Amino acid sequence: MSNRLAEETSPYLLQHAGNPVDWRPWGEESLSLARSTQRPILLSIGYSSCHWCHVMERESFQDAEIAETMNRLFVNVKVDREERPDVDGIYMRAVQALTGRGGWPLTVFLTPEGEPFYGGTYYPPEPRHGMPSFPQVLEAVHRAWEDRRDEVLTAASEIRELLEESTLRPTGGRADEDSEGAEVNEGWLAQAAGSLLQRLEPVHGGFGRAPKFPQPVVVQFLLDHHGFTGEQAALDAAVLTLRKMGRGGLRDHLGGGFHRYSVDDRWLVPHFEKMLYDNALLAGTYLRAFLVTGDPEFEHVCREVLGNLLDDFQAPDGGFYTARDADSEGEEGLFYLWSAQEVDKLLGEEDGRLFRRCYDVSPGGNFEGRNILHLPHDLDRIADEENLTPTELDCRLERSRRTLERARKEREPPLRDEKVLAGWNALAIRSLAEAGASLDEPRYLQAAVRAADRILTVLRPGERLLHQLTNGEARIPGFLEDVAGLGNALLTLHETTLESRWLELAIELDEEVERRFRDPELNLLFDAPADGESLVVRPREPMDNPVPSGTSLAAELRLRLGRLLGDTERVEAARRLVRREGHGAERAPSGFGRLLSVAARLAHAPVEVAVVGPRDDPGTRALLREAHRRFLPGGVITGQEGAETCPVPTPLLAGRGMVGGRPAAYVCRRFACRAPVTTPEALGEELDRLASHPS
Repeated sequence: MSNRLAEETSPYLLQHAGNPVDWRPWGEESLSLARSTQRPILLSIGYSSCHWCHVMERESFQDAEIAETMNRLFVNVKVDREERPDVDGIYMRAVQALTGRGGWPLTVFLTPEGEPFYGGTYYPPEPRHGMPSFPQVLEAVHRAWEDRRDEVLTAASEIRELLEESTLRPTGGRADEDSEGAEVNEGWLAQAAGSLLQRLEPVHGGFGRAPKFPQPVVVQFLLDHHGFTGEQAALDAAVLTLRKMGRGGLRDHLGGGFHRYSVDDRWLVPHFEKMLYDNALLAGTYLRAFLVTGDPEFEHVCREVLGNLLDDFQAPDGGFYTARDADSEGEEGLFYLWSAQEVDKLLGEEDGRLFRRCYDVSPGGNFEGRNILHLPHDLDRIADEENLTPTELDCRLERSRRTLERARKEREPPLRDEKVLAGWNALAIRSLAEAGASLDEPRYLQAAVRAADRILTVLRPGERLLHQLTNGEARIPGFLEDVAGLGNALLTLHETTLESRWLELAIELDEEVERRFRDPELNLLFDAPADGESLVVRPREPMDNPVPSGTSLAAELRLRLGRLLGDTERVEAARRLVRREGHGAERAPSGFGRLLSVAARLAHAPVEVAVVGPRDDPGTRALLREAHRRFLPGGVITGQEGAETCPVPTPLLAGRGMVGGRPAAYVCRRFACRAPVTTPEALGEELDRLASHPS
C-alpha cells in the first residue's frame, strides 16, 4: 500500500512511497494537519544517493512497529533536500545549532507552526555506540510534547529567534559588528590563504582531518591566489591535493568522475555516490591546474571527469542528471569493487599481475575483502622496474581499464537520480564551456550549448527561472544559486563562443537576482525569492555548502558583468557583498572558497581580451583559442563581428575593428589596450607579457 508520496515526482520521495509510514510531502496541507491535530511534525530530509538515508529507511521506515509509533504520535513529512534546498538549509542550521553537527538523513522535530525544537541525523533502530534508538527518541519527544509543552514551545521560539538573528547578521560576525564588514585587500587575501595553508594535510593534501571532502572551490582560490601573486606555497598545496585525490580511490579509475568524499585521510575509501556538482566543479579545477602547470596528468583527469558527465549524466535532450547512488544490489560500493581473481580472469595472468600491482589489487583486498582501485605508487618507477617505457605502461593499463569497464557494465548499476537541477546544470555548463575553449575540444562546447538551451527552454519559459525538472514537471521557483549560477555559466558561454545572446541572457539573470532575491530595506541577498513560500525564516547562507553559495555566485556575476561592461556600480555591489561576509571568510576560509576568489579578483585588475571578427572565421577562432589557452584568473574575454555589431555596449569593444580585413585581438587592462594583433603567436606574446606582471 502506497502513502501520499506516491503522487510526487522526486526519486527520493518515491523511494519512500511504499513505506508503512504515513509520509506526507512538505507543504501547507501537512502544516495545517499538524495545527488541527496539535501533533508535532517529524521532518525527515535526505536525497536519493545518500547511503545512510537508505540505511535508516531499511532499518526504521520499513519497520511496521516503528511506523505505527510515528503515525500515531507525529505528522510525518519527507523532503528531498535537492528539491527543497531552502527547507533543508533552515533545519540543517537548526540541528547544527542544537547538536554541533549535521548531515543526512536529517531528522528534525517541529511544532505545528514549523519551529524546530529537537533534532539529529541518523538514528539506529536500537541503542548503538552511545546513540539512543530511534524508537526511544520518538517516545522521548512525544513525552516532552505532552508533559512539558510550554518548555518545548519556549525552546522552539528561542531557536527560531536564533535562526533569524544568525540569518540577518554577517556570517562569522556579531550582531553589533560594523555592517561594512572586512576590508578586502591583498593583505586580507594573504591572511586567508595562509590560514588555509596552515590546515593543509602535508602528506595527502586536503584540508583538515577525515572525512575529507574535495573542496574544489577552495583549491580554485589557491590557484587564483597563485596566479595573482605568484605565491608558490598556494600552488604547491593545490597541486598536492589534486594529485592525491586524482590517484586515490575517491576517483573512479574506470568510468571517470569522483565520488562524494573520502572517509579516510588518504582519499582511499569513498562514500561511493557520485554527484553532478562535485564532478562539474572538479573538472573545472583540474582544468585550471593544467593551465597553470602544463601537467598532462591534470588534463587527463579533467577529460575523464567530463567524459563521465557526457556518458552517464547527460540526458538525451541535453540536460544533466543529478546523481548516482552509492549502493547497488543492497550494498554500498559493490559496483566499483574488485577481487584479485576477477581481475586475473578478465585480463589474463600477465596483464592482471601488472594491473594489480599498479592499482593495489590484492587477494585480501583493501576494503572489506574487496579492492578499491587506486594508484598508490609512482608509475614511472613501476615502468622502469618492469622494463617498460612510461608510454608502454600507460597503453597496457589503458587497455586493461577498458576491459574491466566493459565487464563492469554487465553489473547492476547504482540508481541514477534523473532530476535536472538548474544550478547544478549551470556548474556543468560552465566547466564544459571552459574546457571546450581551453582544450580546443568542440564536443565539450557543443554539450554546454545543448544543456544551456535545454535549461532555458524547460526551466525558463518566461522571465523567471525554475529550480528543477523532474519527470517532465517543473514548478518550484529558482533559488539564488540557480539564477546566479546560470548567469555565470551563460557569461562563460559568451566568452567561449562570442555569441551576444549569452551575454544578454546573463544580464537578464543578474537583473533577476536583484529583483527577486535582494531585500531593499535590509540590503541583503536571500537564498529564496521574496515571493516564494513563507517559511519559519527566510533562508540566507553565504557559506559554500556543498556548492558555491548563492551569495558568492551573485557577487561573482556582478563583478564579471561589471568588469566587462565597464559598470562601476556592479563592481561596487560585488565588493559590498564580499566585505559584508569578510569576517566569516577570515575565520573559516574553507567555507568561503568562491567568495575569496571573487575578493582576489576585486583586488587585482584583470587581463582583458577583445576579439573582433566573424565568429566562424578561422582567424577569429584561432585568436579565441589562444586567449583561452592560458590561465588568466579573473580574465575578461569578449568579442563581436565588426566595429558596430555588439548589441551590449562595452568599453572594450568601443571603436575596435578588424585590421586590414583580418580578425584582430586587443589585449587590455583597465580598458587601456595595446596595439591590436592578428595572429595567435602575437596574441600569446601579449598575454604572456601582461600575465607575468600581475596588477
